[in-house]
Amino acid sequence: MKLGIASDHRGYDLKEKIKEELKKENIVINDYGTNSQESTDYPDYAFKLGEAVNNREVDYGIAICGSGIGISIACNKVKGVRCAKVSSEEEAMITRNDNNSNIVAFGEKTSLEEAIKIIKAFIETPFSKEEKHKRRVNKIIEYEEKHER
Repeated sequence: MKLGIASDHRGYDLKEKIKEELKKENIVINDYGTNSQESTDYPDYAFKLGEAVNNREVDYGIAICGSGIGISIACNKVKGVRCAKVSSEEEAMITRNDNNSNIVAFGEKTSLEEAIKIIKAFIETPFSKEEKHKRRVNKIIEYEEKHER
């Protein structure tokens, strides 16, 4: 399993702690920045992470900013990305099961313990492949391809 991770300056501390925890479990982590607490713009790192997921450099992505909202919006601008801003393990499982999401986002105030639970739920939950879910995800993919910029 190879995960990509990215944050802005507000998510930097949590990103670094998550990397330490996941490495203990032999999960390979590719860090797409930022690399300090110096003020920066979350789209720069969201796009890098989204491209890495889309190009299959990593299996899944983790995105962190102040609220998790801005970075999730930016990630979703990358073709092939389905990023969900979640607040719980349950939401992480639902977005994988129902939406086949490939990036999970959350805010800087998420505790390390909760972040690890969310990430594990996200990466361990398979896409359901129920016909209704496949149909819905395929509609998103078809729309994206049809309206490519």
